[in-house]
Amino acid sequence: MNSDIAHILVSEEAIRERIAVLGREIEKTYKDLGAEEITVIAITNGSILFVADLVRAIQGLHVRIDSVRVSSYRDETNPVSEPEILDNIRLDISGAHVLLIDDILDTGKTLQKIAKIMKAFHPASLKTCVLLSKKGRRRVSMRADFSGFEIPDHFVVGYGLDFAERYRNLPYIGVLSPESQNPPAWK
Repeated sequence: MNSDIAHILVSEEAIRERIAVLGREIEKTYKDLGAEEITVIAITNGSILFVADLVRAIQGLHVRIDSVRVSSYRDETNPVSEPEILDNIRLDISGAHVLLIDDILDTGKTLQKIAKIMKAFHPASLKTCVLLSKKGRRRVSMRADFSGFEIPDHFVVGYGLDFAERYRNLPYIGVLSPESQNPPAWK
């Protein structure tokens, strides 16, 4: 285990198992809507690993992928601003069945803002999926249609989630130790 990690919250195996289940749930939901294809919109950078594994778990639907890049944390452990869109989608999602995917539903502001923007493109349907949900930190009324894990209010990293762009490559979700949340300047 990385020495900056206080403890592992969600193991690599648990992530793998839950993604397989989520893939089947998503597939069934969209097939029940009559969809043969979905358009996945990833909120990057944090969701990249999750999206890659999740779309591979969706075998019974055609999948188009695009992304929107958003910034709200910068190098802090709490959001420092309203979510800022750095790069928007390129695909036409009008009339499409859209699945908006994020790494974590924390305050809810990012997912709510991006969902509102996506609705303005008039998709046939819009559903949301997150790997992690922290109900205790919600600042807006937002609930994901699909959620991997409910977690307590800890600052977590790994499996795409970062602190100052570090730790994304860890294969598990870990709680970042308090002393690592205020490190000396990295080079």
